[in-house]
Amino acid sequence: MPKVSVIVPFYNVEKYIEKCLNSLVNQSLEEIEIILVNDGSQDSSKEKAKEIEKKFPNKIKYYEKANGGLGDARNFGIKYATGEYIAFLDSDDYVEPTMYEEMYEKAKQENADMVECDFWWEYPNKKREDIGTVYLNQKEMLYKSRVVAWNKLIKREIYENHPEARFSVGLRYEDIEGFYKILPYIKKVAFVRKCFIHYIQRKGSISNTQNKKNEEIFLVLENVINYYQKNNLYNDFKEELEYVYARYLLCSSFLRIVKIKDKKIRNELLNKTWENLNIKFPNWKNNNILNSIKSLKNLYIKSVNKLTFRIYSFIFKFL
Repeated sequence: MPKVSVIVPFYNVEKYIEKCLNSLVNQSLEEIEIILVNDGSQDSSKEKAKEIEKKFPNKIKYYEKANGGLGDARNFGIKYATGEYIAFLDSDDYVEPTMYEEMYEKAKQENADMVECDFWWEYPNKKREDIGTVYLNQKEMLYKSRVVAWNKLIKREIYENHPEARFSVGLRYEDIEGFYKILPYIKKVAFVRKCFIHYIQRKGSISNTQNKKNEEIFLVLENVINYYQKNNLYNDFKEELEYVYARYLLCSSFLRIVKIKDKKIRNELLNKTWENLNIKFPNWKNNNILNSIKSLKNLYIKSVNKLTFRIYSFIFKFL
């Protein structure tokens, strides 16, 4: 059995996929399984992926499916994973040669359900480190962890035991739904304090394109809350869910929405942001996490009211 299965969905990334796959087949961890999921690519990505597969048939498993988006492709790949741990990697990123060996060793040393590492934000002319915060339990994990799929190893048996805990399909923000749904079943976490992943920032990527699709944050967060309620988890995590709901709507999602060029759509989503927050969690300003943890972000969130929300929406447009 492989120690690690790395699931790599790809769609029209002919400029990046070779570098991504070369960084995987040259990992120092020998017992690695690379699951390539061609999500209906229309460019030469397929040919490049197949060429590398021929060179490393013992490491690479290649699959094709109709285009369904990143979340759907990851869910597809999970079904074929046989490794002790599962990892995800986006096909335009690449990793350091010892990443999966060091993370697997840490997982075994600490008998961890999940291992998290740091990464670089890599721009055309610069890069910066992203150093995460260590958290001690599931509640802290919910509001402290970086909600991305690709800097973690997670035991495959957790996914097997909870088939309903999957990534959203056909929606943006699939990492949010995927991570928060699997989180309640992760009991032990370990950390490798090294930057292993090169998170490539490119123009035209989904995360850098703002439009009406940004509205899907409301549905994804609603899916998460419904999942916790349906599985009798909501009361245990209500404080944390309220905090992350407010933080998403007033921070990262807000910053994306104000960048939408279409004024009508922008104003529609801004109105929906304020309404959803205050209908879903009318007492969000009294949240214990918001008021007990001192940070610039929390100071900003606490400063938001109906008036300052409009002021910030104008100012942040130019940042």
